[in-house]
Amino acid sequence: MITHLKGTLTKKSPTEIVVDCNGVGYSVNISISTFEKLPDANSNVSILTYHHIREDAQLLFGFSSAQERDIFRLLISVSGIGPRMAQTILSGIQPEELIRTISHGNIGSLTSIPGVGKKTAERMIVELKDKVTKIDSAATVTGLTSSSIRSEALAALISLGYNRDKAEQSIRFVLNEANGADIGIEELIKKALQVTGK
Repeated sequence: MITHLKGTLTKKSPTEIVVDCNGVGYSVNISISTFEKLPDANSNVSILTYHHIREDAQLLFGFSSAQERDIFRLLISVSGIGPRMAQTILSGIQPEELIRTISHGNIGSLTSIPGVGKKTAERMIVELKDKVTKIDSAATVTGLTSSSIRSEALAALISLGYNRDKAEQSIRFVLNEANGADIGIEELIKKALQVTGK
């Protein structure tokens, strides 16, 4: 299975990108949420993927964060929601907002997303309400930073007296600023502390 791609972003549109990896171009379906976080065309890019295999086709779906991919996987586990529908849902609402909407059981917000009817919204809430709260909200934009590093940094900030939400926001900010560059646990904590202290 193809779990991530790292290469040159040769084509970029709100619903699809092409990533050139050593001369091989991969077509990847994306959400608007991911599109907004991508660099300009012809830039280097790292993107997480979900490899969907069916009888008549193999499709790649791309994500700017591990959090978004986790939500995508949960969405396609719901009866009646396929990968294209999940892509549409994630284009209509930011991942963090979708988590809040489902966990609070807000049917009205879900049905405002194009393509989501009342029955689908109800199924999403019933089947995913307990699961979405377990998704790591400190997922990096590139999705390639170790989740253990994120967890260690979060634990360190909390132990220093910062509340969880503020700590997660700071870690997210630092990882976004790193834009895919490798970052160690010490540097992550130090920069997150600087952000938290602002």
